Amino acid sequence: MKRAPTPRRTLLLSATALLALGCLAAWATLPLNGPAPSTVTVTRSDIESSVTALGTLQPRRYVDVGAQASGQIRNLAVEVGDVVHKGQLLVEIDPSTQQARVDAGRFSIDNLKAELAEQRAQFQLAQQQSTRQHDLARTGATRAEDVQAAQAQVKVTEARIAKFQAQIRQAEANLRSDQAELGYTRIYAPMDGTVVALDARLGQTLNAQQQTPLILRIAKLSPMTVWAQVSEADIGQVKAGMTAYFTTLAGGKRRWTSTVRQILPIPPRPLDQTSQGGGSPASVSAGTTGSQVVQYTVLLDVDNPDGALMAEMTTQVFFVAGQAQQVLTAPSAALDSTDDDTLRLAQVLQADGKVEQRRVRVGLSDRLRTQVLDGLREGERLVIGAPAASGG
Repeated sequence: MKRAPTPRRTLLLSATALLALGCLAAWATLPLNGPAPSTVTVTRSDIESSVTALGTLQPRRYVDVGAQASGQIRNLAVEVGDVVHKGQLLVEIDPSTQQARVDAGRFSIDNLKAELAEQRAQFQLAQQQSTRQHDLARTGATRAEDVQAAQAQVKVTEARIAKFQAQIRQAEANLRSDQAELGYTRIYAPMDGTVVALDARLGQTLNAQQQTPLILRIAKLSPMTVWAQVSEADIGQVKAGMTAYFTTLAGGKRRWTSTVRQILPIPPRPLDQTSQGGGSPASVSAGTTGSQVVQYTVLLDVDNPDGALMAEMTTQVFFVAGQAQQVLTAPSAALDSTDDDTLRLAQVLQADGKVEQRRVRVGLSDRLRTQVLDGLREGERLVIGAPAASGG
């Protein structure tokens, strides 16, 4: 005889049945093929292929003004930052020593000219005596040796005249040298520009006997030159005449456009081999292995009418290898490389959810996006990180 189910047992069976139905419903709603793949869209945009480098601004034209005369600086007429014009007085050196040499040279010339006048008088007297001796010799009233002595005296005085004339020319040359050195005590601006460095002080004594002391530097601040350091891996893409632009830390978003004027064929020597007064180091230590990255110098000129560019400013330079506007592009991360640099592999998501592999012909690249020349259409979705599909 069967027992009727108790209320407690009936409640337990009902709860178990509901739990089983809930689990079955949750299992039915789970995706069968895993999470949806990440995709990106093929779109149209502007693209620019460029080589980047860091550089330093320097004046295109400058001149170091030195002293060719020794002495104490008596007047310093300019300061750093002053705008000067060609022919403007910059520095005066005490001319006492140079003036004394000029005066002594003039006195020496006067003395030599007086001796020359005396010798010319002696020459005239010797010519008269020689003529008299010749007249007496025709009548036999003089000896032959007296005639010869008179002729020799003419030649001696003539030689003395030539010697004093040569001494006068030498003294005049020395005087011109002393006058030039006297002129060096007043230093004038050799060109228009701005005083960007001043290495001397009022009252300082200069010694120009062994080497020319540098006093100041004058530079034209327009145009300026960018000295860009391009790595060995990228220098092959940079050509003379190539369009380039650069920015500075002080300029914000402002761009200055220029063209490549020159590529120096030899990199500057490393810092430990650079002689005194040499260029900047060419190699920068990379990592901790002591290896060095060779960098080549590329020069660009740019006008600076408003003075926004200053010497020694750091610049970020972009050498434009190619540009295209509103072309078909895809993220570079969605294109797998092949043995051919002009071809890439793309995983295209179809409308039915399948993934098709295609070969894509590419053009310019800016490291983030790549120009698509053939193989894809605008709006198609590319799978990122999916396994390689078949059918391409």
